[in-house]
Amino acid sequence: MTSTAALPLPATTEVAVVGAGPTGLALAVTLAEAGVDFVLLDRQPEGANTSRAAVVHARTLEVLDELDPSGALSAELIARGIPVGRFQVRDGARPLARIPFGGLPTAHPYALMVPQYETEAVLLERLRALGGEVHRPYEVTSVTQDADGVTLTTATGETLRAARAVGADGMHSTVREAAGIGFTGSAYGESFVLADVVMDWAPGPREVSLAFGTSGLTVVAPLPGGHYRIVATVAEAPAEPDLDYVRALLEERVPGQARIHGLAWSSRFRIHHRVADRYRAGRLLLAGDAAHVHSPAGGQGMNTGIQDAYALGRALTSKDPAALDGYEARRRPVARRVVALTDRMTRIATTRNPALRTVRNALLPALFRIPALRGRLARELAELDYR
Repeated sequence: MTSTAALPLPATTEVAVVGAGPTGLALAVTLAEAGVDFVLLDRQPEGANTSRAAVVHARTLEVLDELDPSGALSAELIARGIPVGRFQVRDGARPLARIPFGGLPTAHPYALMVPQYETEAVLLERLRALGGEVHRPYEVTSVTQDADGVTLTTATGETLRAARAVGADGMHSTVREAAGIGFTGSAYGESFVLADVVMDWAPGPREVSLAFGTSGLTVVAPLPGGHYRIVATVAEAPAEPDLDYVRALLEERVPGQARIHGLAWSSRFRIHHRVADRYRAGRLLLAGDAAHVHSPAGGQGMNTGIQDAYALGRALTSKDPAALDGYEARRRPVARRVVALTDRMTRIATTRNPALRTVRNALLPALFRIPALRGRLARELAELDYR
């Protein structure tokens, strides 16, 4: 996904949004829909073309419908992805529990598997249709606020004056640091391997598989074009895992289930579980990964960020002076719940204690025979309880 050549930076705006990932784009669309003047900046010369986040949950699709009541925005994204009706939990290749999305109380009772660059492309198309654009490449190096506004300074010395600034600039947020807001939490000890592959996969393309194992958690999810996304916890991994590494990983974790034919992209990264101590410091606000990061188990990171953006955009356009304080009151508890849920899922999945593994594998099938429990977890993953 690309953007146009560098646009001149205006001198002033109402809202400066730093970071043009899914969170920043969704916030810009929300502001553009309401006719609020904004500037959306990003330090990269063009949008990313790797898939990174790969699932859009039901509540996020509902947000897209609220941003475009014609339904065209969500329809365009759905057309680019694969609707998946269930998450299947396994111990290796052995099924333990199934989490179905079919009965969810929503117009989108599924998880949509779609590369992040497609989500960004659809949001960018909507933004441009509303007359907006991304200002690239502008790296914000300094953010200062006073009684009357915020001054943002770029690496090239240009300045932008805004009434408010929003940090949608990720885990290492410049805006959050400028605001002096703490980022409480810690890092997981394991590395995470991420890879997009072309393969034959025995369970097929209509489910997301979460496989437990003594070596760690392995998630396999379908993507368009015959690709599959693999996310796996490992003690250590090479910076760019190659085809042989990924093949060996799957053969160990889910033996006999996969035949990999090609590797499209791979990476290694470390994951933190952190929540910002506040979402607002005066005229500076946070959304998305600048406000919360967590395990990829459940695929909720990008979704929570887009929903932050929509809630913040509505608060920024509200005539109620208390609306911005209400943004933190509404969204920070959601982030804490998501972090807690994904942390529990990760720790349950990656336990190496034989006794705990035995108990887990015995309890899960029994617990997931209870319809109310299945439904509750499906709603939590789909983020429908966060409306």
